Amino acid sequence: MDLDKVILYYGFAPIADTAAVKLWQKSLCESLGIKGRIIVSPHGINGTLGGKMEDLKKYVKATKAYPGFKKIDFKWSNGTGQDFPKLKIKIRPELVAFGNPDEIKVDENGVIGGGVHLRPEEVNKLVEERGDVVFFDGRNAFEAKVGKFKDAVVPNVETSHDFVAEIESGKYDHMKDKPVVTYCTGGIRCEILSVVMKNRGFKEVYQIKGGIVRYGNKFGDDGLWEGSLYTFDDRLTIDFSDHTKLIGECAECNGATKQFRNCQKPECHQLVLLCDSCYDTHTERPCNHEREVKRNRELIG
Repeated sequence: MDLDKVILYYGFAPIADTAAVKLWQKSLCESLGIKGRIIVSPHGINGTLGGKMEDLKKYVKATKAYPGFKKIDFKWSNGTGQDFPKLKIKIRPELVAFGNPDEIKVDENGVIGGGVHLRPEEVNKLVEERGDVVFFDGRNAFEAKVGKFKDAVVPNVETSHDFVAEIESGKYDHMKDKPVVTYCTGGIRCEILSVVMKNRGFKEVYQIKGGIVRYGNKFGDDGLWEGSLYTFDDRLTIDFSDHTKLIGECAECNGATKQFRNCQKPECHQLVLLCDSCYDTHTERPCNHEREVKRNRELIG
């Protein structure tokens, strides 16, 4: 049986001709019937794709053959076959829109000057050995509503573009001498965030190899992660075990939920956390929830 799967990946390597890489990726995906989103920039490639497992394996093999992409770490998860409505490939100045493309330098080995990569088991060991480890969420704040590392610092940001000003605000200066573990969905945002933090005086910065996806696949809900993981496709959230803790709160009744819904009122149509019963009746009430703008779903990893 050929299973439906989703892959999440990124690779930092210099790309001189982004238009040629975009065309190659488009032809490759179309030939295999793969859908999803890919971003190409002078710094590398980033994608989230869905399709049949055998087709995705062929995609992985072909993509790794490109110079500089051989070491890409592909994260796999279960798909539905309907996770992406179409294929979208875009060329952008940055793989992650932090607004500082000139600050990031890459070579054939990846980002230069980023945080130390830790495997999931090394993350746990660091916490055991050091009592003052700080987990720093590298995602948009709304993603942390349904899942985060225990006692993590969650910056008040709506998009990655807000991170530089947030870090330069001074509100995290007390952490500059502590071990800081940055984390995000698949790891790509932390490749950039860790550079930004180190360049601004944070002395000991780490990132999780493979991101939350790899950590959750390793430890499920029996490690330092709690809750569900927000995803940038039509699944919206995934769990890592059969005993996932519900930490999200319904915007209407404050009950426990992990369900991001699309508000059906014509003046809204934004993502909002709603439990089943409140969603069934939400069109009868005015919108008083925080709105999670749709452009956040364009971000990957």
